[in-house]
Amino acid sequence: MAAKGLVLRDGRLGCWWAGDDPLYVEYHDEEWGRPRDDDSTLFEKVCLEGFQAGLSWLTILRKREAFRRAFKGFDIDTVARFNTRSVQRLLGDAAIIRHRGKINSAIGNAKRAAEMRDEFGSLGAFFWRYEPEPASRPKRMTHGALMKLSESAESRALSKDLKARGWTFVGPTTMYAHMQAMGIVNDHLDGCVAGHEVGLERSKFRRP
Repeated sequence: MAAKGLVLRDGRLGCWWAGDDPLYVEYHDEEWGRPRDDDSTLFEKVCLEGFQAGLSWLTILRKREAFRRAFKGFDIDTVARFNTRSVQRLLGDAAIIRHRGKINSAIGNAKRAAEMRDEFGSLGAFFWRYEPEPASRPKRMTHGALMKLSESAESRALSKDLKARGWTFVGPTTMYAHMQAMGIVNDHLDGCVAGHEVGLERSKFRRP
């Protein structure tokens, strides 16, 4: 019998939260937790986490390709140049989440991201500074342990730092979700096949 929180899908044990939607399962198996440090991916995830506020992540996943088209692949310099006309275009795009505050946030965050890239060399060099020490992490990532991890000391510090630099929609819970997704932490449950793969990737990953 699988441990609590683990389910069997196509012969692989995986975390329960992906459910049985093929898109969500693929995201869990192939993306979530795998370490990334490229600027466009990190920036995209911050933006999409902001758009998710009040919604499910599956809703965002289903619209992700539309978001990528609307935000020009989340190229930081391109989004930073968006203007009033760009905002009106995005508000008229029914394929994305048409929320003026979140749209303006993404544009403003692009400008802050460009500044940060100039300061640190890359967004990855900044975000990976907040990787927690292994000793601070749960010894075993059980269902119960994961349920207590909606935020962390590191995500609170990251959120505070970003807000001080002018970023918006970057609260500590949002930033912890970002850390989970980008592999800054590995929050797959013990026994999850994808989690084992993530652990191997993290062990070989060269921190920026």
